[in-house]
Amino acid sequence: MAQGVLPELSVVVVNYRGAEDTVACLRALRSDLDYPADRLQVICVDNASGGDDADRIAAVDGVELVRSDENLGFAGGCNLGAAHARGQVLAFLNNDARPHEDWAKAAVRTLAEHPDVACVASKVLDWDGERIDFVDGGMTWFGMGYKRHAGQPDDGRHDAPRDVLFATGSAMFVRTSVFAELGGFDERFFMFYEDVDLGWRLNLRGWRVRYQPDSLAFHRHHASMSKVEDAEARELYLLERNALAALYKNLSDDTLAKALPAAMALAIRRATARGEVDPTQLEIRDQPIQTSIPAATLAGVLAIDQFVELLPSLSASREAEQAARVRSDADLVPLMRKAMEPAYPLPRYLAAHDILVEAFGLEAAFGGRRRVLVVTGDAISERMAGPAIRAWNMADVLAAEHDVRLVTVNPVCAPPEAAFPVLGVRRRELPAQVDWADIVVLQGHALELAPELKKTSSTKIVVCDVYDPMHLELLEQGKDTVAEQRELDLIGVTKVLNAQLERGDFFICASERQRHFWLGHLMALGRLTPDIYDTDPTLRSLLDVVPFGLSGKPPQQTSSPIKGRLVGGSDRVVLWAGGVYSWFDPLTLVEAMGELATRRKDARLVFLGMKHPNPEVPEMDIGARVRALSARLGLTGSSVFFNETWVPYEERQNWLLDADCGVTTHFEHVETTFAFRTRVLDYLWAGLPIVTTDGDSFASLVRREGLGVVVPSEDPHALADALEKVLYDTDFATACRDRIAAVRESFTWENVLAPLTAFCRDPRPAADRLPGASPLVTRPAMGVADRVRRDLGLVREYLDAGGAGELARRAAGRVRRVARERLGGRTDG
Repeated sequence: MAQGVLPELSVVVVNYRGAEDTVACLRALRSDLDYPADRLQVICVDNASGGDDADRIAAVDGVELVRSDENLGFAGGCNLGAAHARGQVLAFLNNDARPHEDWAKAAVRTLAEHPDVACVASKVLDWDGERIDFVDGGMTWFGMGYKRHAGQPDDGRHDAPRDVLFATGSAMFVRTSVFAELGGFDERFFMFYEDVDLGWRLNLRGWRVRYQPDSLAFHRHHASMSKVEDAEARELYLLERNALAALYKNLSDDTLAKALPAAMALAIRRATARGEVDPTQLEIRDQPIQTSIPAATLAGVLAIDQFVELLPSLSASREAEQAARVRSDADLVPLMRKAMEPAYPLPRYLAAHDILVEAFGLEAAFGGRRRVLVVTGDAISERMAGPAIRAWNMADVLAAEHDVRLVTVNPVCAPPEAAFPVLGVRRRELPAQVDWADIVVLQGHALELAPELKKTSSTKIVVCDVYDPMHLELLEQGKDTVAEQRELDLIGVTKVLNAQLERGDFFICASERQRHFWLGHLMALGRLTPDIYDTDPTLRSLLDVVPFGLSGKPPQQTSSPIKGRLVGGSDRVVLWAGGVYSWFDPLTLVEAMGELATRRKDARLVFLGMKHPNPEVPEMDIGARVRALSARLGLTGSSVFFNETWVPYEERQNWLLDADCGVTTHFEHVETTFAFRTRVLDYLWAGLPIVTTDGDSFASLVRREGLGVVVPSEDPHALADALEKVLYDTDFATACRDRIAAVRESFTWENVLAPLTAFCRDPRPAADRLPGASPLVTRPAMGVADRVRRDLGLVREYLDAGGAGELARRAAGRVRRVARERLGGRTDG
């Protein structure tokens, strides 16, 4: 697809005895859809409806009618329409659906921007746009696909793009060439699960299926089935049969050997439980045998019978799919969402489900959900700071695939509604939570509160989130502390971090700069052993980058807390979106605003929140200093405004969208070098041009991508000029916003957490923590003369580096190391 040129799009609509709905759908495609008419082909296949259906459709302008002599079902009808398509992109839309004006453009844009995406799943709501029809697909181990969240209110929680197993056939897009390569929909399915089967096959071949909420359609669910006699029994028959067919075609040999016999047995139990047929009647001689079999029961039995009939042709398809696959069953289990979900709340059925799962080992075959504990020491409430926001979003993303608990040891735990348990526990209660978990993800001082995890005998998988280099932070934060206390605090924090680095199985940090820093730290602690390196020379399986993320849902303004309230409605607003801490430089910013105020009378600076939501975090001296400077310059209440309370997490979007640019300024020191300024992500989220001080990783991003202006540290004149440029040079600001839109998707939580998600799917202890880990080839022992020469060389090196003090320190360290080795490596006391 050429950049900037929309490809030709062929939309296929299948009609069967539904001309009234179909004509409305076709007219909407021609009149309401925002897509160039000369690039849009609309095809309608009439599936031998009879009556005047075909004639009524033929009368719609701009529609190509294809008449079928027989009812080919949805799958066959779509394939027939695709055979007449000219477009590079195929779209399928149910005849009882209508598209939003952006339905096509949003999907086509996704295909253009992501060459590895073959299919786009539209967001589908009910006819009134209030409740969900499709936002995500799931599939059970016995082959039944389902629409997750169907029937729930559309409250905005599903407005972030994501990869899915399949798109719903009621509204989807696919590359024409790929659709042809796969042979289109499997026509043996007739209707139901043909879309599940297609998505499954695409994923197995390495293509992605991408849910795009901006591609929106509205659907009258199953209006087509309402025209069919005995609709319920026919639907059950097709669902049961097609689920088995999809399993047989697409599962690997090993998984199929477990799943297929269990799925067939479960289908029978599902049929008898649904029809309330009691097979124990056959065991009682004097009891009359039930002769009237409900249609629902018979449908399930006949489905298995016809699955057997299809096996010869399905075998050939299976051979082709297995030969073409490049991804494993385990790779796709996360896209199945809840593969072990029983799906039907029938007591006899549920009992059989549990028996079959255990007997055939299906929990292991379908990658049972892990128990993941995310631990933070930060306050969790409507008002959350960075550590809590990060922990919350980790839990939220991981909960799609695992059983997750978010636990805080902070006294403040009043969480908003969540899709996972959020618990506030006392420190002595934390070990019980750790015992529950398979994987523990922790940050800050959490490891110190669970001493059992530190022991070398612990088998728990531990993920350490070291995105906050606390010891570097403390160097700056503690400058006003008594020297002896400052040194003790630094020793304590470094010890906390060392304990994590010595124990963790996997580490995540916020940037490549941080990764280089932590690699050096790990090397100094002896963690980068040959076992680790030989397992993965990139060391990504030990330490990877997980930046702070942002919501995939665009911010939506519901109020104006700044313009028209704090400041004038037409004023230009610079926003400081976060707390005021010692390692930042708001003083230079206030000076710059004083200079800018002499040139621009409508320039305003707003500090988002001065008081931290965590009561355990004291207010820092820099807050008082910046207030005093603003007052001394006569800026407070005219050019500079302080919001004293912390803005609730869900309301910050209103403040961001009331601003014209975002700013972050800091001093030039080592904390800046390795910092990751999370407030900048909020600026990206809201599309705000950014003014930032040079020196950190985000400054490099802003400069490289053209997202704003980078200025030297402690230079109020350069800062004033930069603020003036982004506030008043409209062309420059517009260009920044355009580039921000292209950059921000890479920072959505779903994307940035990909390394953590991948690790939790296949968690393993670090190679150097495996029992019996040792090199397969050892070097011959040193002779006495060689050891003496080595030791003398080390003595000279230590004396050159730091004199007698350095020599003594190194010698003491070696004594401790030798003692540990002789005690069998124990470090836990």
